[in-house]
Amino acid sequence: MSLAIIIMAAGKGTRMKSDLAKVLHKVNGRPVIEYVLEKSTALAPDKIVLIVGHQADKVKEATANFPVEWALQEPQLGTGHAVMQAEEHLRSFPGDILILSGDAPLVSNSTLKDLIDNHRIENAAATVLTAHLENPSGYGRIIRYKDSNTVSKIVEHKDATPEELLVKEINSGIYVFKEDILFRSLHQITNDNAQQEYYLTDVFSVCFGKGEKVCALRTENADEIKGINTVEQLREAEKLLLHGS
Repeated sequence: MSLAIIIMAAGKGTRMKSDLAKVLHKVNGRPVIEYVLEKSTALAPDKIVLIVGHQADKVKEATANFPVEWALQEPQLGTGHAVMQAEEHLRSFPGDILILSGDAPLVSNSTLKDLIDNHRIENAAATVLTAHLENPSGYGRIIRYKDSNTVSKIVEHKDATPEELLVKEINSGIYVFKEDILFRSLHQITNDNAQQEYYLTDVFSVCFGKGEKVCALRTENADEIKGINTVEQLREAEKLLLHGS
C-alpha cells in the first residue's frame, strides 16, 4: 500500500519570541524540522510534501537534503488550508496520507507505524493518534463508541459538554487519511468561524456526517505528541530527545 506524508511547516511561531520560522528553531543544535523529516523518511513513503510559508526560502534551504516536494501556503489560513496546498502534488496518489506537524519532533517511528497499520487493518477513512492526559484542559476530546476503536466525534474543549470534559483522551493532531476522502472532505469545509480559517479537524465532521469510519490509536507515551510553541517547550523537547523519548 502506498504512503505519502504531508508535513505542516508554514508557521511563524510568534510565541517563540523570534521572527525565525518555528520549524527552524534548533533542538540540541539541529532544526526541529530535521527530526520530523528523519522519522518521515524512515517510513519509506512514496512522497513527502512539506508545506512552507513563513520564511519559505530558508525552510527550503534547510530541508534541501531530504527527498521532499514543497508546497507554498501563502497566506496562512489555517491547518485545513495548509493541507489543501498539497492536493496538486497528490492529486492522483493511490494510497494513504499521513499528516504530521513540523514542530512535533517527539513522536516515535514505532508509534507512526502502529498508527498506519491500525488504519489499514480497520479499513478506516481516517485514523487519529491520541493520548491520555491527566489534565486535558484546552485539548480536543476524542469521544469513542463504547468499547471500540471507532470514534463518534472529536469535540473542542470550548464546545464540550460537562460529561465530555471528563474524557482524558485527546487529539494529537497526527492523522492518517485515505487520499480520496481527505481531499474530497477538504473541499467541503468552510472558514465560517471567528478566525476565518480552514481547520483540518473540520474534515472529521464531514466524515462523521457521511458515516465514514474514523478510528483512534492511543499512544501510551503522552510525551510523544508534545509540540513546540514556546521557548520553554523547546527546552523540554531537548531533554526528552536526549533521553530517547
